[in-house]
Amino acid sequence: MDVAPAPVLMEERTMAERVLEMERLSKRYGDVVALHDLSFQVRAGELFGFVGSNGAGKTTTMRIIMGVLRADAGEVRWAGAPLTFATRRRIGYMPEERGLYPKMRVLEQLVYLAELHGTTAAVAQRAAAHWLERLDLAARTHDEVQSLSHGNQQRVQLAAALVFAPEILILDEPFAGLDPVAVDVMSAALREQANSGMPVVFSSHQLELVERLCDRVGIIRSGRMVACGTVAELAGGGAERLWLDAPLAPEGWVQRLPGVKVLRREGTRTLLELGPGSDDQMVLRAALETGPVREFRRDVPSLSELFRHVVTEKEAA
Repeated sequence: MDVAPAPVLMEERTMAERVLEMERLSKRYGDVVALHDLSFQVRAGELFGFVGSNGAGKTTTMRIIMGVLRADAGEVRWAGAPLTFATRRRIGYMPEERGLYPKMRVLEQLVYLAELHGTTAAVAQRAAAHWLERLDLAARTHDEVQSLSHGNQQRVQLAAALVFAPEILILDEPFAGLDPVAVDVMSAALREQANSGMPVVFSSHQLELVERLCDRVGIIRSGRMVACGTVAELAGGGAERLWLDAPLAPEGWVQRLPGVKVLRREGTRTLLELGPGSDDQMVLRAALETGPVREFRRDVPSLSELFRHVVTEKEAA
């Protein structure tokens, strides 16, 4: 399929160059600090999950990237250079609040939006047809947007972000309110774009989906990036935790182990946290002395657990 011409074709850039950088972004609304020295990168070919509580600063960050808002301080760069109007025309953006014309038919709307980004009419027609087919919307080509379900409108919004062959993809809560089938369709499309070398960043409150889909995750709280990395890297920053099932162990046996704390019990299974002065082999030896051990494995916290821990910890600090 032909794609829209770009001022600088994505293939002409090296993978190292195709990096979207946020450098010390700050934004204030009166006495309210929306962003404070926020810095992170979205690399070529990766899906980056941008998560945080309501009001943490996710949408403000995306609007600054798109030029809808102006930062009080800091800079957004693409391929090492500050973003310009021409650069932003190469960004596929999906806002949280749907930006479609409700009475316009699906195909003509996609063609119109592609042409606004500099795509010729013929190329726009082919690209729109491709994305409607790819997102399972071919049967709704001539329907008005307002007649579609919420999930199908979300798919049209994603098609609008992709129809002009962007270099960067930014999506604000793209999976909100979607059924599992729609989530799978859109997830596959985003992964395809990342695999092609495109930086893809999206915000979401569905942390299980972020964990499953994303290469790296950034957690923002009160306008500050409080954690950033792969889920494995974020999980590795805390104390080691073990699941242990020693069914014959007497009550209170763990209390005799230095630096070991019981976090949770589920039947005969116990989740332990190892602190200074303890190690997994010491725990295993002590457990075997009580009888058989049915389970002994390292616990890897989910992204939801990491999120609660990081946000709560920073609030306390």
